[in-house]
Amino acid sequence: MNPVAVVTDSVANLPAEVTEKYGIPIVPLRIVWDGEVFRDGVDITPQEFYVRLREDKRMPTTSTIAPEELLQVLRPLAEEGKSIVAIFLAHELSATVDVAQKVQLLAPTLPLHVVDSRTAAMAEGFVVLEAARAAADGATVEQVVARAQEMIPRVHILGVVETLEYLRRGGRIGTAAAFLGSMLQMKPIVGIPPGHGSVIGVARPRTWKNAIEQMLDLMAEEVGERPVHVAVGHGDQEEEAHAMAEALRQRFDVQELYITYFTPVMGVHTGPVLSVSFYADEKE
Repeated sequence: MNPVAVVTDSVANLPAEVTEKYGIPIVPLRIVWDGEVFRDGVDITPQEFYVRLREDKRMPTTSTIAPEELLQVLRPLAEEGKSIVAIFLAHELSATVDVAQKVQLLAPTLPLHVVDSRTAAMAEGFVVLEAARAAADGATVEQVVARAQEMIPRVHILGVVETLEYLRRGGRIGTAAAFLGSMLQMKPIVGIPPGHGSVIGVARPRTWKNAIEQMLDLMAEEVGERPVHVAVGHGDQEEEAHAMAEALRQRFDVQELYITYFTPVMGVHTGPVLSVSFYADEKE
């Protein structure tokens, strides 16, 4: 039995085969839509969400979970004798880290270590995955936390959105707000630089195709010739996601590649989106 359990939130977008292989519990965040509360990815699937998002004039909102709810996830792990490393999305984007820190105060004997990933989506997911791999290899809780911290300055995420309106409404736009007012006939590229925690504006290409090409160029500038680990995330852009995955395989030395839906909680703030999360192997 692994002595360390790695826990994350639904925004990490980890594929089911990964969470099952490494036994990663997922804490579902919440969507509130017309007075009804949905657990992210549990009570509403990404496919259902994006169809409704396009058709429903009422905008959903998001919320995190209460400390008591998080405790219900964590206590059974502690009762199994495990130390817990909880890796959550950036505190600038969600109060989930704050909730976990409140849990530490409510249950001071709980063997809980909280890590702010400083990012989101599969950039966060890669931090979680590497921590879980370390735990599976028998690392101590201190080593697992250290592995997560080592990954945070390395993971990138870039995405092209149909509109910045969703980010604006949700208050998650960060410095990308400077793009507003000049986005007519544009397909904005936004991103979260490693360790930054907030969404920034990156570029303003005029077409979706140019945006994808530019994201790949930006990725190439970061990774060079090094082997890469990459995930294509999308919200209602499945065909484009598979096309991007093929372009990545042709252009880069891809060590692992995932295609994942942006979960509904993320979709509330991004709308339809196509993203690439990645990190490169370190130079020898």
